[in-house]
Amino acid sequence: MQFIPFNSRDIRHKSIFGSTAAGDSLRLAVLMPRSFCCSKVTLIFHEDGKNEQFRDLFWCGMNGENEEWWDIHFSFDKEGLYFYHFTYETPFGKGNIYLRSGGCGEFAPEGNEWQQTVYKKDYTTPDWVKGGIMYQIFPDRFNIGKNPPADYPNDRILHRSTNDTPVWEPDCNGKILNNDYFGGTLKGIEEKLPYIASLGVNILYLNPIFEAHSNHRYNTADYMKIDSMLGTEEDFSDLCKAAEKYSIKIILDGVFSHTGSDSIYFNRENRYSENGAWNSPKSPYRDWFTFKNDGTYNSWWGIDTLPETNEENPSFIEFITGKNGVAEKWLGLGASGFRLDVADELPDKFLDKFSKSVKELNKDYLVIGEVWEDATNKFSHGGRRRYLLGDQLDSVMNYPFASAILTFMRYGVAESFMESVVTICENYPKPALHCLMNHIGTHDTARILTSLIYDSIEHKPRHIQARTQLTNEEYQKSVTLLKTAAVLQYTLPGFPSVYYGDEAGLQGGSDPFNRGFFPWGKEDNELTDWYKNLGNIRRNAHCLKEGDFIPYSAMLSCVAYKRQSEGETMFVIANRNPHEIDYYLPEGFRNKPELLQGGYTTDKVTIPAYGAAIIITF
Repeated sequence: MQFIPFNSRDIRHKSIFGSTAAGDSLRLAVLMPRSFCCSKVTLIFHEDGKNEQFRDLFWCGMNGENEEWWDIHFSFDKEGLYFYHFTYETPFGKGNIYLRSGGCGEFAPEGNEWQQTVYKKDYTTPDWVKGGIMYQIFPDRFNIGKNPPADYPNDRILHRSTNDTPVWEPDCNGKILNNDYFGGTLKGIEEKLPYIASLGVNILYLNPIFEAHSNHRYNTADYMKIDSMLGTEEDFSDLCKAAEKYSIKIILDGVFSHTGSDSIYFNRENRYSENGAWNSPKSPYRDWFTFKNDGTYNSWWGIDTLPETNEENPSFIEFITGKNGVAEKWLGLGASGFRLDVADELPDKFLDKFSKSVKELNKDYLVIGEVWEDATNKFSHGGRRRYLLGDQLDSVMNYPFASAILTFMRYGVAESFMESVVTICENYPKPALHCLMNHIGTHDTARILTSLIYDSIEHKPRHIQARTQLTNEEYQKSVTLLKTAAVLQYTLPGFPSVYYGDEAGLQGGSDPFNRGFFPWGKEDNELTDWYKNLGNIRRNAHCLKEGDFIPYSAMLSCVAYKRQSEGETMFVIANRNPHEIDYYLPEGFRNKPELLQGGYTTDKVTIPAYGAAIIITF
């Protein structure tokens, strides 16, 4: 077995697992073979992009007869992202200790460094989010309600049936306009609050609700108005008040990196009477956008209907974050926070001001960002981002966990799953870790039931996606896989986010097939009941709020881990094998109730094919 001189995931080597707050005292200890006759071990560290610093370790004793410990008590006094490795000196020469994998180091002439995330000492995140459950709704596609919209712009097409497939083919001009609507409303959502609450939900995330001229509403036309097809400001306020009676808080989608070209701010389509940035160089909105000498302008990912905003423009920042601005208005009407669309495309200046203004209104408002990669070491806008150091986001959408869960459920590689999860737990600040938005499907991804069987469906042409429907056999297998995927989603650090209809059996590929109408009256009740049971388990397990994540095993297509807090420990096992297994339990979990299948464990628990088990002790 290869000698391991340093393991960042072993408290014998690093006294605090994972991230630390600025000023936290930290012991780092290196184990050296006695045969090396080591005379010096040095910690070499640097804040990201800055010069290296050096600290010598001290010899501190033997580990048996053939190994010796060197250590240092140390603190990172300023928040930031740091990287470190070690060097050592012997009579035979000098050497280095670099990261190999899984937190473990090796003697090597060169290699990777360990990452240390150091966050602000006063970094806190909203307590009501931790241990919670989120439900994401695409407003046009959830519920029409008793009073559907009677009037709507004449360039919008209203579906005659909620069973229709969203329009996916280009029109006669070869364009996809996204102007087909099913007529979902805010009142319709309010009517279904009892159902949402039955899932154990306490956070309701709404995709954009502001006036916009597409069904997805990511091309904002007026930040200060509710889209008329959804309802009114009063309807929104009523929804927030009604939700509070169920202990549900509502967060909104903040789409600030771009607007629509068909908006009051840009007005390229001349829908509005006042001059927008497109119409006049003297428009008050002109400096919100970047025009080129040839008359073109910067647009989001080159889509000319989505002109890109200049998020560092003082006037734009003030409009969004200032007194009586966009954020203050909707928070005042009852929202409890924002999910920031493409947060990695928003500059630090904007994020700093947005978070500061929201938290000044109420420190318990939630600000969560869309970041698809590890948010602690993300590069964008020309530099390393600092989303989670204490001044910007409470947390982020957890795409790394989503990828880990989906990959494990598709292919059963347990070791890769565990490594992905532990890496995020190690890198993320603890206040952010327990507020991670753990989704396995959203409006930007294929429906989870379809994706579990057809793992490349999102890359298929639309005409193929339109024809893709699971057979009964495929559907039953996918439901079985989804149940176990949901167990992982509900028990990992952070909170689960359920995309509307996933719990009811909706299928579909990527946009727009993932945005079908909720199948009221045709739900898969067995699947829905599974989600309700998971919600009940989660509500009653305080170890899932801020409990430690402790890996137990990961091999042979089976993963097991603990969530542990004072007085309570949960043991979760997921079996990706196509056959049942007997899992022999550690002490403390024998002769205990198993929460998914029912009954009691013995010295083992039998887990069905593609199944899971949850055991809890007090």
